[in-house]
Amino acid sequence: MPEDFDDEIRFRPTSGRILGSVAVMGCAVVLVIAVADPGAVPAPLAAAVGLFGVLAWASMLWPLVSLTADHLVLRTMVEHQRLPLAAIEELAVRQVLAVRVGDKRYVSSALGRPLRKTIRGGKPKDDAAPAGEVDYVDHVEQQIRARMEQARATAGIGLLSDEQLVLAAGVRREPAWLPIGLMTVAVLALAVTILA
Repeated sequence: MPEDFDDEIRFRPTSGRILGSVAVMGCAVVLVIAVADPGAVPAPLAAAVGLFGVLAWASMLWPLVSLTADHLVLRTMVEHQRLPLAAIEELAVRQVLAVRVGDKRYVSSALGRPLRKTIRGGKPKDDAAPAGEVDYVDHVEQQIRARMEQARATAGIGLLSDEQLVLAAGVRREPAWLPIGLMTVAVLALAVTILA
């Protein structure tokens, strides 16, 4: 990780990559067959498969967690959320990353632990990684926590203070137009093929 945090640091997603890739590739194969031989796959089925592929991509492959100098950025299925680091009150990584800012909770499926580790509570077993070796999800969580503490120290505010609550107003949410557009086109295609 670079020491200069002026640039965005993108963390490798940990959840759903294999399943999402398989689903999208399977849908692509069906759509290629439908285009190559129009009679092989009924149009409504091809449109439904296309919609499923877009939803699989948007929910499993598109989400991302990153850090900028002052923000934790969560790219979700339908929006980009920019959360001021100093405003984050709680952070938990279980099956998904959950962050509380003010009275709102933000969730990202891009970062998470497998269910078996969540149930086990992250306690090391005999076959765990050697001492000194940190799990990737733990590393990312530590990076985010360190940046949260640094941001609060720089701003001169305490955890759960009134000043921190004021910073919660700095949360920015913007639509993720690419997945929204693809989902809209896929839904319209399905509607047209069903009604035709």
